[in-house]
Amino acid sequence: MATGRVPTTANSPLTAKGDLFGYSTTQARVAVGNDGETLVADSSTSTGLRWQANFSAGKNKIINGDMGVWQRGTSINVVSGNDIHTADRFVQAWTGTGTTTVTRETFTPGTAPVAGYEGSYFLRTTMGSGATYVYVAQKIEDVRTFAGQTITISYWAKASSSFTTRGVYRQNFGTGGSGNVDASGPVDKTFTTSWVRYTDTVTMPSIAGKTIGTNSFVGIYFANYQSGTVASNVIDVWGLQVEAGNTATAFQTATGTIQGELSACQRYYTRLGNSSGNANQRFGVGPATSSTGVSGTFYLPVKLRVPVSSIDFSTLQTWDGSVTQAVTAAAINASSDLNPNINFTVASGLTTKQFYEIIANSSANAYIGFSAEL
Repeated sequence: MATGRVPTTANSPLTAKGDLFGYSTTQARVAVGNDGETLVADSSTSTGLRWQANFSAGKNKIINGDMGVWQRGTSINVVSGNDIHTADRFVQAWTGTGTTTVTRETFTPGTAPVAGYEGSYFLRTTMGSGATYVYVAQKIEDVRTFAGQTITISYWAKASSSFTTRGVYRQNFGTGGSGNVDASGPVDKTFTTSWVRYTDTVTMPSIAGKTIGTNSFVGIYFANYQSGTVASNVIDVWGLQVEAGNTATAFQTATGTIQGELSACQRYYTRLGNSSGNANQRFGVGPATSSTGVSGTFYLPVKLRVPVSSIDFSTLQTWDGSVTQAVTAAAINASSDLNPNINFTVASGLTTKQFYEIIANSSANAYIGFSAEL
């Protein structure tokens, strides 16, 4: 039978709750790590062990939490009283007067708010002069997500003037479903003029006995105004994360990769735009169905969450190789989650059954977007 020495209180190297016994040339203390960290083997350390932040992909249910994807543009005016999509997967709303603008801002290298994750961009909201209320939110698909679980919401934020916010974390049971239910427990947070990581730990309600309709979601409203200066304030946010458990672990994007994050965003909205800077970019082709209409089918890079529910476009025209006609309207003809068919309207002059290209109307900013947002 093998025998060995069992450490005693007298010779134990441990000094704190969570410390582990290790060994180098003698018994050694492996100091407890930070909340949420994991223990990994590392032969370069004296004990062969070290704690490491949890960067696991998939733990964060917020898509585009590092603000890396902006398909709709990098400067967006937000209309008072409406939910407006800004950075991909995020909606914002405010009330009041003046003009509120959301912009993509670039971190100076080395100034991102957290060591170990060098972010490129953050989201800035410049509030209107008469603003009275504001929030930044994301709708996580399927109300079953986190149902009955303790979750932790975390993000970094700062503002030009101090004000107090409180998160709202809501179960929305969708069209035809039960009424909204909010989690209890969010606490007030005061934004300062420096980057600070804010956290909330709440328990999402059970969905037992509820009716789930279509397009259900969990609404995460990160910055819900409570008191302080909102009018003309400048509010910056980055690194938004929602995860199971009662600890805010190291920030990681939902997918862990640049391409993965873009594809996850394109599940909800895909914009075919002009990345080449060509003012006559080709978008698609289709036959004229009348003297004023062209029907074009588009093949999307990622399958949408559901068949496309709405489209938006800018500065398009038809072209038959010699004559162009400005597109004045566009509408869904045959909805699809992968290859929707769109009817484009021009003033006149098309030849029925002749094929026309849909191209940019002498603009490097031309686009057509396909939405399946919640």
